[in-house]
Amino acid sequence: METTVVHLLRHGEVDNPRGVLYGRLPGYRLSAAGEAMARTAAEWFTGRGVTHLVSSPLERAQQTAAPLAERLDLPVAVDDRLIEAGNAFEGLRVGVGDGALRSPQHWWKLRNPLRPSWGEPYVEIAARMLAAVEAARDAARGSAAVCVSHQLPIWTLRLHLEGRRYAHDPRRRQCGLASVTSVTYDGDRVTGVSYAEPVGATDPDAVPGA
Repeated sequence: METTVVHLLRHGEVDNPRGVLYGRLPGYRLSAAGEAMARTAAEWFTGRGVTHLVSSPLERAQQTAAPLAERLDLPVAVDDRLIEAGNAFEGLRVGVGDGALRSPQHWWKLRNPLRPSWGEPYVEIAARMLAAVEAARDAARGSAAVCVSHQLPIWTLRLHLEGRRYAHDPRRRQCGLASVTSVTYDGDRVTGVSYAEPVGATDPDAVPGA
């Protein structure tokens, strides 16, 4: 069978001076450090047989894809299924013991962490991400594809592929900035999931919806 690898690249660091959960909000671009991360990630993919490149529609993801597109001379397709997870706390500070989470008016949103009740259900995130990855696999049969996406969608897909429960502690996600989660297929069958950090270990920025 043909071996195909689909790499899921998380975007680089975002300029977010107010420390809010930016989610799907427009206008959140990469910081200078994030742009450097994107360039380093592009170098990492050189020589890895990438023939197809696709990105989330959000600006920070497309910025992360741009150096890779230039280096490999590939167009960047856009797949809305790679977008960040929807979240009811967009635009608010949500650090532990900080901001919105301390306000009783928001506590109802936290009633069911297994779904989760504050945003897009994990099962729906996993389904759309799987569909996007399978479409990228089909476009790159026998070679490799890169999908530029976001922390929670990438991590949720990994949990799904590894048969683990969706509910988790965000601080324990193995999905650092500009990291690569790679799914290997033999034909249509997943044979492995691996993880790499082209820019070295980074703060995982473990806020839901990053």
